[in-house]
Amino acid sequence: MSDKTLLLSDDGGVLTITVNRPDALNALNAVVLTELCTVLESRLPLVDGDLRGVILTGAGERAFVAGADIREMSLMTPDEGEAFGALGQRVTRLLEELPVPVIACVSGYALGGGCELAMAADFIYATSSAVFGQPEVSLGLIPGFGGCARLHHRVGPSWARELIYTGRKIDALEARRIGLVNRVFDTRDEMLGSAAATLAEIATRSPVAVALCKSAINDSVGRTTTDALDIEKAAFRKAFTTDDMREGTAAFLAKRPPSFPGR
Repeated sequence: MSDKTLLLSDDGGVLTITVNRPDALNALNAVVLTELCTVLESRLPLVDGDLRGVILTGAGERAFVAGADIREMSLMTPDEGEAFGALGQRVTRLLEELPVPVIACVSGYALGGGCELAMAADFIYATSSAVFGQPEVSLGLIPGFGGCARLHHRVGPSWARELIYTGRKIDALEARRIGLVNRVFDTRDEMLGSAAATLAEIATRSPVAVALCKSAINDSVGRTTTDALDIEKAAFRKAFTTDDMREGTAAFLAKRPPSFPGR
């Protein structure tokens, strides 16, 4: 993996992944997507053996990820385009399925594939400079890394249709108002610090329970209420099989802080 295209840093069990193509506004080409797959599939379980969360961001202030690499896409055949879309979807699915919380930290542009990458995180923090959008229709394309599948779950079908059909860009405050973004910050440092603090707070909870919650939420998307309740019931039952549940309840009854073993 190139040391320049992706930057990785681990701080106390929180892995920060930085897309590092600032001269190209961190655009996602096949190399970046392949390297992201490598990290998410191979390196993540090995980071200190104690991964508790991931921060996903882009290098510099101008862009989180300004989109997929248009120059690269312009030369693709239909088969190559399908393969490129499948690669982008693989990355977003890998992010979505991580058993730890993922926070996308967005400064500047998060357009097209960048917006789709951010939506694969559990939630999004942004600076006031952030700009979101799915402008693919202006290129004769559609969102191909999960935008059509995920945006309506974030903001509802009507907003998703308007944003995708028009290709309109929205600022961070509008993105927060419609539910795409959780929190907006004045500076990048403030945003990254708050993301780290949120993950530190989550790290005091049972990692098994957090993973079960994430899985139950993800698996419930698009299901009927009845099916979603069945998914939740199965996850609830599984929690009763864990050492974390025994420790958490015992600590509560003993009026002491829990020390979760993570199993």
